Formats: sequence, structure tokens, C-alpha cells
Amino acid sequence: MTEHELEVLGKAYDARLMRRLLVFMRPHRLAIGWALVAIIGLSALQLAPPYLTKLAIDEHIATGELEGLNTLALLFLGVLVLSYLFEYAQTYALQMTGQRIIFDLRMRIQEHLQRLDVAFYDRNPVGRLMTRVTSDVDALNDLFASGVVSVFRDIFMLGGIAIVLFIMDWRLAIVALSVLPLIALVTQWFRRNARHSYRQVRGWIARINAFLQENITGMATVQLFSREARHFDRFDAINRGHRDANVASIFYYAVFYPAIEVIGALAIAAIIWFGGAWTLQGSLELGSLVAFVLYSQRFFRPISDLSEKFNVLQAAMASSERIFGLLDTPVAIGNPVTPAVVPAGPGHIRFEHVWFAYRDEEYVLEDVTFDVAPGRRVGVVGATGAGKTTLINLLMRFYDVSRGRITIDGVDIRDVPLETLRSRFGLVLQDVYLFSGTVADNIRLGNDAIRDADLRGAASAVHADRFIASLPGGFDGAVAERGATFSVGQRQLLSFARALAHQPSVLVLDEATSSIDTDTEQLIQDALHVLMSGRTTIAIAHRLSTVQDMDTILVFHKGRLREHGSHQELLSERGLYHTLYQLQYRDQEAPAASLSAP
Repeated sequence: MTEHELEVLGKAYDARLMRRLLVFMRPHRLAIGWALVAIIGLSALQLAPPYLTKLAIDEHIATGELEGLNTLALLFLGVLVLSYLFEYAQTYALQMTGQRIIFDLRMRIQEHLQRLDVAFYDRNPVGRLMTRVTSDVDALNDLFASGVVSVFRDIFMLGGIAIVLFIMDWRLAIVALSVLPLIALVTQWFRRNARHSYRQVRGWIARINAFLQENITGMATVQLFSREARHFDRFDAINRGHRDANVASIFYYAVFYPAIEVIGALAIAAIIWFGGAWTLQGSLELGSLVAFVLYSQRFFRPISDLSEKFNVLQAAMASSERIFGLLDTPVAIGNPVTPAVVPAGPGHIRFEHVWFAYRDEEYVLEDVTFDVAPGRRVGVVGATGAGKTTLINLLMRFYDVSRGRITIDGVDIRDVPLETLRSRFGLVLQDVYLFSGTVADNIRLGNDAIRDADLRGAASAVHADRFIASLPGGFDGAVAERGATFSVGQRQLLSFARALAHQPSVLVLDEATSSIDTDTEQLIQDALHVLMSGRTTIAIAHRLSTVQDMDTILVFHKGRLREHGSHQELLSERGLYHTLYQLQYRDQEAPAASLSAP
């Protein structure tokens, strides 16, 4: 499904979605109740000024009885002051409640995102998920802060004015409300066209976001291949589409609001025409005529507001459907109902007839069985696509096995709480992710139990302290987003320090030295020999030199475990490992031979 399709708006009101949204309002019902009280009070007070004007004209100005006019003036002033106070209370309560609801909703989404499995993120682009937490939640903020509750204000106002008009004079009330069919037609036209226009604007916004995310992330590639002009033209076309859609929406607003004003003016003209005649005939007081004009001006303003709330409600329904679609995504990999206790120790890992497929029956691992004894060091090698990294994904429970099982110290890892399981491992990946913050923050990752001495010791053990010392601020030096100011090798050294500082019982290395120069790699190998002592270690490697001294080497080919043994044992078998060894070292020796040729 494309981003454009995701932005298509559904029904303007969905009772099922609204009930779910009201759940987030329930903890704040006291504040919402006060807002409703303020709205009702404000609506009642706003009915008073035209009626006070009527009394002033009919009972004092027209009769010449000025006594009591000061009292009406003071009463009018009191109504204005109270209206201000009620409107302040209503606005403050609604905005505060809206922000609290949005805070709760964002926290709920974030909590759910952290529990979803890695496969979910494989299927869903990051930009789409960010839109759920930002734009979609903001659309709901408009609903909570100025939509749902404030609609009552407009309804109370319309109902109150209609009742007062009929009480004052039912004939003129019918005249004043005779334009309602015209308003209904114009409003329906506006709602239908504004909905289509709003849908287009949202679609173009989604395209702009997708384009910018992709191109800003890949800006280095754009510049490398001189694609600036081509990409600029593509963005120009998308941006023009967004502008034209907005211009189209402006047209409908430009027609609708003046049309409501014109219809309101027609109503006032009719009131003056008929009411003036009845006033001259003596069947209607002058003050009532003036009050009818004032009430009519106030009557059509809520109608315009309600039409605007239609767009707010429609956007909120569409956003809530996408948000609840995300929140309803089941957590495929969660904690067991009855967690098992794993004994402390170096970790005894066993794969038992493990099968796994990312999609359907396309297995990337087939009937894999092997054993990693406590404290032993195991290397995993094989061609690209052999299933090496999948082993790590399954061991960490980023994915669950399709068939078979994986145990640690005799306990199925699916029976171990995720936090407990993953805390046993220290993982170093080929693609290192660093967060914005300081060097120390990126090593600790929020674990305050790691003391400064431990942090510096871990950095020293992997020889990361050398380049850290050269940074402004040292361990307190700033780290840019994703560690952009560090080299690939420096990022990997930091990831080594990060893993070792947490003192894992099992060390997992996934191509961890692939981007480090030979001299640095030798230093790390020396450090790892010490650090792997007493720890179970699994090292996935492309360079065979990094696993030659492992206790056992597992050789994978097309998802199957084909060979296992020590480096010398595998070479003597002259099988797959021997072939990989020959190919790798032949590739390394060929350039050297060509350089030495006369």
C-alpha cells in the first residue's frame, strides 16, 4: 500500500473509533467536565447581551425612563467580564487536557513500537511510522483541544438562540430561520468538495515527506552521481502538486465563508423588512427587532464553525484509524506467560533441528543442529546468504524459529523473559548504530551500574581509548547523529567497548572486524583473547583469519550446516572450508603478486 493510499480519508464520523478515542479522555474527565461547565455558562452568557439591549431600548430609551439604564449597563459589563472568565477557563481546560491526552497517546504508541518484533520494521518504512507518532497524533490533538468538546458550545449556542427567538416572536423567528435550507445546500457543497481537496493535500504532503526522507538520507549518493538537477525537478513537480491542491482548497473556503455571510445578511434584511413593518404597525417592539438582528449575527457564526469542525473530525477519524491500526498490530515476540529461570553462568547454547523462513516456506535455515559448550569459542563462516546472521537474529529472539528450538543452559529461549535473555548477550554488529549524545552515553546506553572505571577499562581493552582521548572532551565528547563524524572503524571500536562494558556472559560478533584495518584488528584480536576467557563466544566472520583460532568453526552453505571442526581439521577435510580458504587467500595474494611483477 502506498503512502498516498494510506492518506485516503474515510468516514467523517466512526462511532467505533470515537469510542476508542474516548478511552484516552476518561482519565481526564474531571477537567473535561469543568470545560463543559464553562462552555454551557459561556453559551448562556452570550445569549444575554442582545436581550439586555432589547430591554434598554424598550423599557428605557423608547420610553424616556432613564432610571435603571445604569443598572443594565453594569449588568452588560458584568456579562462581558464573566464571558471572558468562562472562555479563559474553557480554553485553558481544553488545551491542557488535549496536551495530556496527546502525551498519553504518544507514550502508548512508543511503548508499543518498542515491543514489536524486528520483522514488523522490515515491512514498514520508518517514515510511515514517524508520521503516525507526529502528524497523525497532531490531528487528534486538534480534535481533543478544539473539536469534540467545543462542538457542544456551537450546538448550545444555536439551540439557545433559536429558543430565545421563538419566545420573543415566533413570526420573526420563522423569518430569521427561513434561510436555513440555503445554508444547508452551501454547507453540503463545501463539505463534499473540501473533503476531496483535503484528501489531495494530505496525499501530496505524504509524497513530500517520503521524497525528503529518502533523498536527505541518500544525499551523499545523489551528489556522488550528480543527480541534484534531476532530483530537484522531481521535488519541484511534487511541490507544485501540493501547492495546486492547496490553492484548490482555498477556493472552496473563499466561496463558503463569504456565502455564509451573504446568507446571514439576507436573513438580517428579511428581519428588517418584515420586522420593520410589524414595528411600524405596533405588533413588534423596536428593541425586539434590534435583538433579532443581533441574535441573527450570532446564529450564523456557529454554523461556519461547525463546518470547519467537519474537517477536523474527518482528519481525526482518518488519523485515529491509522494509529489504532498500528496499536492493534500484534506483538509476535513477547514474554512467556510462565517465565523460566535460567541459571547464571557462561551460557550453554544449543540449536536443535532449527528451521526458519522469513517468508512462507522459503527457508534460509534448514534442520540446523549444533552445540556451543560453556566458555567455548565458535566461529561461523559461509558465503553471503548462507544464513549466518539469521543465527544471531534467532538467538536474540528478534525472530522466532519456524521449527525446532534453541536453548540456553537447557531452557528454551522462548520460555525466557526477553530482557533476561538479551541481557546475557553482548552483541557487536557490522553496521554499528550510535545515538546522539556523548561517547560515555553510547557505551553505557543508560546502564548507570557501569562505573567510570569500568567504562574506561572496556574502552582500553579494545584500544578505543586512543581515539577517544583525541576527541574534544574525551569520554564526554559529543557524538553526532548515527556517529556521522566517526570513521567506520572508530564506530566499531565503540561498539566493542559498549558490549564489553555490560559484562555479557555470551559474546556475539557479527562481522565485527570487517571494517578495521589490519593493525587495529590485531590489537582487537589480542584484547578479545583475554575478554573471551570464561565467556561463550559466537563469531560470524567473512575473514577466515578472524576465526582460525576458534575452538570450533561451523561452515554454512545455503542454509545448512555442512561442516564443523577446528581450522586444521576443516582444512584437512578439503571440503567447503578448504575451498573458501583457497578462494580468499588467492584473492589476497593475487594483487600482491601483480605488484611485485617486474
